[in-house]
Amino acid sequence: MRDEMKRRDEGRGTRDEKDSASFVLASGASGRPSESRQLRDERSSIVHLLVTKDLSVERAGATLLDVPELTISEGEVLSLIGPNGAGKTTLLQVLCYLLKPFCGEIFFKGKRVNSEYPLYEYRRKLAMVFQEPLLFDTTVFENVASGLRFRRMKWPEIKTAVMESMEMFGIVHLNSRSARTLSGGEAQRTSLARAFALKPEILLLDEPFASLDPPTRESLIGDLEWILQHFKTTVVFATHDRMEALHLSDRIAVMNEGKMLQLGSPEEVMNHPADGFVASFVGVETILDGRVVKEGEGIITVSVSGYEIEAVGEIPFGEKVILCIRPENVTISKNSRGMVTSARNVFTGKVEKITPLGLFQKVHIDCGFPIVAYVTNDSLKSLSLEEGKVVDTSFKATAIHVVRKSSREKQY
Repeated sequence: MRDEMKRRDEGRGTRDEKDSASFVLASGASGRPSESRQLRDERSSIVHLLVTKDLSVERAGATLLDVPELTISEGEVLSLIGPNGAGKTTLLQVLCYLLKPFCGEIFFKGKRVNSEYPLYEYRRKLAMVFQEPLLFDTTVFENVASGLRFRRMKWPEIKTAVMESMEMFGIVHLNSRSARTLSGGEAQRTSLARAFALKPEILLLDEPFASLDPPTRESLIGDLEWILQHFKTTVVFATHDRMEALHLSDRIAVMNEGKMLQLGSPEEVMNHPADGFVASFVGVETILDGRVVKEGEGIITVSVSGYEIEAVGEIPFGEKVILCIRPENVTISKNSRGMVTSARNVFTGKVEKITPLGLFQKVHIDCGFPIVAYVTNDSLKSLSLEEGKVVDTSFKATAIHVVRKSSREKQY
């Protein structure tokens, strides 16, 4: 089955590959490389498969979750990203009624769950995969078949569904292996195959790749990405890794302390963060507090530590703002008074630290305010960059995302 679909893909062209999050988003790409939500929504009206109202969870006087409203469309992949303790797992547990009691309402296909829509029927529409595979002490086949047996399906249907699901995740050859003998990656593939064998309408993933080594994680994410493209499964995916979210998501929600701070497309969240916390979490390395000291003709001048930075915007004089600059938008050049550039912002600074990041290097520079840039390994050599070296940095006014401190709170 999978080989047949791959052959069809080859006739249409292979899916796009992703680079690092920063460089991909800087060039305007965003989200899953599959058919875009926008194109699908233009052809047919959006179907809200799941809608929540006023979800909240409190324990011992502390608020663990506070989400006024959330809609999830049919076929959508929504990623929940945030640090540990942000409320991602709590939200997943509430969505599948594993965590009770909670306040609020959940609507499935327009009907209120547990009143208009029976709870047991709703739960049968869901499947959940956890960080740990949680396999039974039996064979891979029996693990994948376990959910179907609980539902008392007939043997021919069980066999067909199990073999199809194992084939999707490339574990048919592990059919008769004991779950105890599996590697971490094989065990998680078995767990995912078990969930997909149920053909859920909504799949909940709770950091399923967190405990895997990088090569295994990348391989499994690639396979899952391909599967989601073909089967259009609705997914809510919790992760603290923004790269995982970028590979799989139609939309990304950034969470902290039980609240959704921002919800939008990958491009919107990564390049236009709602506040300083979101910016820092999605990889904006330079976050500067300042005050508007000049405004006119669509350009504002912001005072930061006594230096003036120009950015695109229309914000009144005297207002406090946060400037967010992605490291790939900062250019480093040799210190020269005759430097020619189209960038409005040019500052001289000293290299404080250089951190290797595989294909590129992260350079920390003190320009009277801290700024971070990414350079390739070749550029590092050609510029002779080293700690203590004086360099010029430049960035365009259009490369700065400005957040008004007075309007940082949003409802989603």
